[in-house]
Amino acid sequence: MSGLHAPTIPSGPTSARATNGNATHLSFTELQRKKENLELELKALGGVLESHGVDMNTPLLTRDGFPRADIDVAQIRTTRARIIYLRNDYKDVMGVIEKHLHEHFASLEDDADVPAPSIVDSSQLRDSRTEQLDPPFAKVNSVVVNSPAETAGLRAGDLIRNFGYVNSENHDSLRKVAECVQGNEGQNILVKVSRSIGAGQPQELRMTLVPKRDWGGRGMLGCHILPL
Repeated sequence: MSGLHAPTIPSGPTSARATNGNATHLSFTELQRKKENLELELKALGGVLESHGVDMNTPLLTRDGFPRADIDVAQIRTTRARIIYLRNDYKDVMGVIEKHLHEHFASLEDDADVPAPSIVDSSQLRDSRTEQLDPPFAKVNSVVVNSPAETAGLRAGDLIRNFGYVNSENHDSLRKVAECVQGNEGQNILVKVSRSIGAGQPQELRMTLVPKRDWGGRGMLGCHILPL
């Protein structure tokens, strides 16, 4: 991942409305997690646009109708398309969450014949089962001394389960990791790793990684990551 300072963002659908697949069958905890991941990815993509000095409405053509030469028009267009796609997805997820809330308080009214409380305590809707760990999707191959990766606590051999909003289902050959890094320069990124500590159970760790351009080495992390 030495080229994290110049990631390539894959193009998303530009016309079809996003769908949530089996979102209606997800538990409340899973819906909350999906909502949080969408928010994090949208924030990172907004950071990508900011790094180019544009927003969703900035013109990409000159007055003569040609693509501007001072910006990466192709990347900006694909980033905007992805943002639109995720905004639709986010709207759908919020609709399912709202339905869960209505059904939850309707059941309370049926059981206790009392009005629903005005303040929603989401902990009432969380599953009682322990949250399962995501499978690892990448391995830390090397870590540079005095780099942001070393400061966060990453070590060679660590298996990455989560990198911000990136997981085994959406990492897209680690391109999403690069996107997350570029969109969160100077910001905290939660990284969950599994570390082998011998013959016993692996150690599950949470780390806070802060990407930086001026740390004194290549890239913004100072580590090399390989997909599994």
